[in-house]
Amino acid sequence: MSLVLDSAAQDLLFREARTANSFSDEPVTEEQVQAIYDLVKFGPTAFNQTPLRITLVRSAEARERLVKHMAAGNQPKTQAAPLVAILSADNEFHEELPALLPSFPQAKDLFFSERPVREQSALMNSALQAAYFIVGIRAAGLAAGPMTGLDFAGVQKEFLDDDHTPLMVINIGKPGENAWYPRSPRLDFDQVVTTV
Repeated sequence: MSLVLDSAAQDLLFREARTANSFSDEPVTEEQVQAIYDLVKFGPTAFNQTPLRITLVRSAEARERLVKHMAAGNQPKTQAAPLVAILSADNEFHEELPALLPSFPQAKDLFFSERPVREQSALMNSALQAAYFIVGIRAAGLAAGPMTGLDFAGVQKEFLDDDHTPLMVINIGKPGENAWYPRSPRLDFDQVVTTV
């Protein structure tokens, strides 16, 4: 059985897409990032919550502040990428729920009045949104280089506040020379899927 999405789109989003490790110097525009977000904001989350926050690192000064918190192997590519985004989870996302979930505005206080519950939900749902964001970057014809090799506490202190938990840093742009490592293996269907 074939998928509804055509083969070229499947390749662009999944089969041919890989984490980029080098980028061209072609800039990533604000309009491109806006288009990516305007597409991926429709990805499903629990209670329609939107905890993902995206901090675009564009200035040279901010880039230097970020690079010092990246693992050594991630520093050169973070320094050279046309655009870098810090993705974080807003642990106070529940304040927006009455507007985002008008059919059930009481969810804000009924389910999310306790900070530990919010933090767990924000982490899970912003991770979903981060995955949508990566696919959106690919849909825009760009490459993504998501990284978790960083000093999370340092990034939080440098760029965020106590209400925001950093998730990852993503380098964004057109792939450069030798951008790809060889494709790594994936588990087969039977290794992952169980029917009960």
